[in-house]
Amino acid sequence: MSAAKLIVVDDDAEMRGLLQRYLSENGFHVRSVADGKGLDTALTRDPCDVIILDLMMPGEDGLAICRRLRAARDETPIIMLTAKGDPIDRILGLEMGADDYLAKPFTPRELLARIGVILRRMQSSPLGPDASGEMHFGPFCLNLTHMRLTRNATQVDLSTREFVLLKTLLTHAGRPLSRAQIIDLAMGRDAEVTDRAVDVQIVRLRKIIEDDPTNPVFIRTVWGHGYVFVAEPPTRPDTGQAT
Repeated sequence: MSAAKLIVVDDDAEMRGLLQRYLSENGFHVRSVADGKGLDTALTRDPCDVIILDLMMPGEDGLAICRRLRAARDETPIIMLTAKGDPIDRILGLEMGADDYLAKPFTPRELLARIGVILRRMQSSPLGPDASGEMHFGPFCLNLTHMRLTRNATQVDLSTREFVLLKTLLTHAGRPLSRAQIIDLAMGRDAEVTDRAVDVQIVRLRKIIEDDPTNPVFIRTVWGHGYVFVAEPPTRPDTGQAT
């Protein structure tokens, strides 16, 4: 299996060098750049698996870079680094689309653990619809062409809004989404939908796909942020065994 590819973005040359050495020694292919322009060049040459992005940089800071990447539909996972301890920075970073947040000072081992979590999420995420336009998770199959959900080949009733919400969550499986991101992705940036309405739709969808909606397996709450879809491996109909 090839090594995961990382890009470290930090204007501090000493920090870039330290992280590049440590992460390389732990089996990753690591590139480091000093700013957003360097990141753009690096991504154009070769996409990466995870971006490690410093928040406080002169010129275009980490929040602006993160917002710009997400606006361009670049879904590369981002771990935001910051020297600030204010919780608002964490909230802003996550709202802009960052996948995780680590406050300086931190141990390289802690960063290594955060990278591992993100890579495991990516590996557990579906690769998208198959040739027949279907997405599979657990005992379920979501047919995108016919807007139909089945469980072990038995059709499950879904409203149009429930279908769109499920498709959005499944497409971004493994990535925590804020309520604002869910509204944007599922309903459009100009949709007049409140955060509370998103919560209500999540509750309804859990009742449909979760065996125990109070202890969800697929749609999990990310406290202080939103929700994340955890894609369980597909199971064979009527056996309950993973394929």
